[in-house]
Amino acid sequence: MAGPGLKTVVGLSLLVLLTACGDKKPVEKDRPRVFVQEVKAADYAASVTLTGDVQARVQTELSFRVGGKIVQRMVDVGDRVSAKQVLAKLDPKDLQTTLNSAQAQVVAEQARVTQTSAAFVRQQKLLPKGYTSQSEYDSAQAALRSSQSALTAAQAQLANAREQLSYTALIADAPGVITARQAEVGQVVQATVPIFSLARDGERDAVFNVYESLLTERPEGKTLEVSLLDNPAIKTTGTVREVTPAVSAQTGTVQVKVSLSSLPEGMQLGSVVSATAKLPGKAAVELPWSALTKNISEPAVWLIDGEGKAQLHTVTIGRYLTGKVIISAGLDGGEKVIIAGGQLLHPGVKVEIAENTYKDLAVEALP
Repeated sequence: MAGPGLKTVVGLSLLVLLTACGDKKPVEKDRPRVFVQEVKAADYAASVTLTGDVQARVQTELSFRVGGKIVQRMVDVGDRVSAKQVLAKLDPKDLQTTLNSAQAQVVAEQARVTQTSAAFVRQQKLLPKGYTSQSEYDSAQAALRSSQSALTAAQAQLANAREQLSYTALIADAPGVITARQAEVGQVVQATVPIFSLARDGERDAVFNVYESLLTERPEGKTLEVSLLDNPAIKTTGTVREVTPAVSAQTGTVQVKVSLSSLPEGMQLGSVVSATAKLPGKAAVELPWSALTKNISEPAVWLIDGEGKAQLHTVTIGRYLTGKVIISAGLDGGEKVIIAGGQLLHPGVKVEIAENTYKDLAVEALP
């Protein structure tokens, strides 16, 4: 049986042991290791490269002014034509018949005028002598005036018939190049239906179809450099001449016409060209694509607050580039953005910042 002294020693030992266990700190859980980049805002000027083609400043749709059957076509697509050149002809038979009828009507009215004129002259001679009445004189005068009016109308119809017959020949109203053909020989066409498209000689434009979002701001400078797509060494300069006010329902684009100062050798009508426009610089932040995440459905990045905790922050993307993104709003500069290691983070978690930057790590990984 143990004595009182032994019990006292055992009690003190247990007290020391429990006290030692209470002083030991709990093991802290490992923090996620991330790579951080400090935000530095700078002016970013985006450039937009467009592709279009060279077109004539004035393009005309040529059509017959009367309907009929095409019996002859003298030109084809790509042909150069001169002013007043005949391009195609309609069958003139029907209009020739109308012309012949109008000519016969004029001859008949001329004979009637001759007859009524002689009758009126007789009445003029008989009236002073009392051999005729005033009413007969007035009737003869009215008949003469009526026949003269009918002759004038017949002559007008004859002139109209001749003009209609001349419309059976489709004539170029200016020199240029035929760029399209919409009808063939033997086809019956209605008046005003386009038969040829004519690119008139003169100034040339580079025409581009641009999405409306790219036109929110005017490019820097008024002069653009336009180069041949398959041979960039062939180039010229141009200025924006016209921007269509409406968006195309088919393509969702706006047409931009750039007036070319000159057309170098090798760059001709229909050539495919490209032009690069630089937009005004704006304060923006450039980050690697790995920094981008999302907050529900909006783009976001992970920031480190003053306590070393990760916080999700919504941003606005200005432009997506190869390997990086341009943040147009949401970051002012000075913030610490997690650019790698943020896949398993959640708001409020403490992180460990790696000493090496993500860029240095990428360089070391290269062979």
